[in-house]
Amino acid sequence: MTSNPVCQQRLGAIAIVWALALFTSWANAGEADWRHGDALFGELRYGPDFSHYEHVNPDAPKAGTYHQAVHGGYDSFNPFVVRGRPAAGLTSFGGILYDNLLEQSVDQPSASYGLVADAFRAADDHSWAVYRIHPKARWHDGEPITAEDVIWSMEVLRANYPLWKDYYKNIETVSALSEREIEFRFDQAGNRELPHIIGDLPVLPKHWWTGIGADGNPRDISKPTTEPPLGSGPYRIGEFDLGKSITWDRVEDYWGADLPVRKGRFNFDHLKYTYFLDQTAIWEAFKKGGISDLRVENRSQRWAQGYDFPAYERGDVVRKAFPGEGGEPFQGYYFNIRLEKFADRRVRQALGLLFDFESMNKTLFFGAYRRTDSFFEGGELQSSGVPQGRELEILEEYRDQLPPELFTQPFELPVFEKPGDFRSAQRTAIRLFREAGFNFAGGKMLGPDGEQFSIEFLGDSPVDERIAIPYIENLRKLGIEANLRVVDTAQYGNRVDEHDFEVTSVLTLQSQSPGNEQREYWSSSAADTHGSRNYAGIKDPVVDELVERIIVAPNRQEQVHLVHALDRVLKWGFYVVPHWHNPDDWIAYWRQLQIPEPQPTLVGVDLFSFWIDEAVERELEAGR
Repeated sequence: MTSNPVCQQRLGAIAIVWALALFTSWANAGEADWRHGDALFGELRYGPDFSHYEHVNPDAPKAGTYHQAVHGGYDSFNPFVVRGRPAAGLTSFGGILYDNLLEQSVDQPSASYGLVADAFRAADDHSWAVYRIHPKARWHDGEPITAEDVIWSMEVLRANYPLWKDYYKNIETVSALSEREIEFRFDQAGNRELPHIIGDLPVLPKHWWTGIGADGNPRDISKPTTEPPLGSGPYRIGEFDLGKSITWDRVEDYWGADLPVRKGRFNFDHLKYTYFLDQTAIWEAFKKGGISDLRVENRSQRWAQGYDFPAYERGDVVRKAFPGEGGEPFQGYYFNIRLEKFADRRVRQALGLLFDFESMNKTLFFGAYRRTDSFFEGGELQSSGVPQGRELEILEEYRDQLPPELFTQPFELPVFEKPGDFRSAQRTAIRLFREAGFNFAGGKMLGPDGEQFSIEFLGDSPVDERIAIPYIENLRKLGIEANLRVVDTAQYGNRVDEHDFEVTSVLTLQSQSPGNEQREYWSSSAADTHGSRNYAGIKDPVVDELVERIIVAPNRQEQVHLVHALDRVLKWGFYVVPHWHNPDDWIAYWRQLQIPEPQPTLVGVDLFSFWIDEAVERELEAGR
């Protein structure tokens, strides 16, 4: 065949352009220095030569079995799909089976250090980042972790799980510069969080997931599985009874055991999780010992009065409150505004006025809790008072799309301290309902269609009754037909994922440096996404724009002002009836557990810094 000179010329030009582009990519990647970690604001607490976290005992013995009773059941070892209930120890960020590119620090907010990637570098304008795989990084089968594994992990996680789809929305390309170096390029500059949160990526073994399973069929990462997967982390799945128990075995030749973020941690030889369908049974298992070694107490009544059993009185069970400074969890009753009955903001505001926290705190919680009044509770991110300064400037841009009172009144939840306070709240609620087209007649709250207004609360535990009943009784006083429906944990999880509820209580914890994950919490695109954390179904262009501005905030100060604005807009939307929080973490544990102190206040307690005193363990077992 005779060659075409024109075609050859074009191919030559294309090759030159491709080579220049590749050279430019390499050149750009070389512009920045390698870093052992990253902090979104401030300096990293530890330098490149640090050997371990300050709070750990680097010489802690590796021994014993940690037991934990958990609620519900499980039917899958794949936490990266919405379908199925993953086993304890697995999370959408990998859990103890998979290592991430970087590990988020347990004692500094918004900081990460090298794990699978021993270092990374990024452009000054945050438009690209390169990660270098640790030369010792290995899967449990001895195969090295490669750039191909990282690229495949990013592709399949974004394809199969809503969290990752939004979290890494702005990644334009992922490419291997070598077997150990991976370059991520972004479709925008200025998103200072993107190079940081790529480190959260759990790296999955492509050769295992694309291979043939024990059943002789090709494995499928997009579906639940009951075959224990290959991992790279400090533990592997050992014995299990599907849905009832699972034991994790420490990997003795774990490749990362001596890394600074691992040394002195992951000290249990085994972790055994046993499932119970009832919270009362979990409590009894803890009191007995040998089934559950530690309890994070979330019931003030029990903390105040319930620790009177023999093991506690003998000193075999210890109680301790650990202060936390990493922001408070947000819990509340989310209205599903996808439903017409909750579409009107005035209706949601009226319903929130009938929640009497003060009486519940006094009669149920021994006065131990504080009312939560911010989606970013605890620290500098929560809004307060009336908007001022830079926050006001930001909100002024959206004035015609926001409630006028947002600019002139501090957001305040109702407080019931005097006998007449509840009657006053009822009168305001009735007025709001009437403004929304409702009519209070014959002791019933009648909707625009003439039907009595009704609400179904969805829960997954009998404990939900203790919280919901006082609120339901207050709603019934206003002629609202309210009831609680308790379903099993599997059905509850499926219904929340499918947004098949009217009102339900959900607990979330915000980052101290909000970024891409805010899309999944609040954005219009997440409202109808199966399994997203936009539980209320918010579709608000102001919220969407504020979220995007937070993601690309040029500095911490601007980020804080933008988060204040977002927090205020969300609060005045009345999408949730906020609950309460405990400023301390209440921990009760059997005394064979040894806890180095002080524990990091960022997380309250770092469970994996604990170890077991085998002599005490034998003593306790002999006495049972």
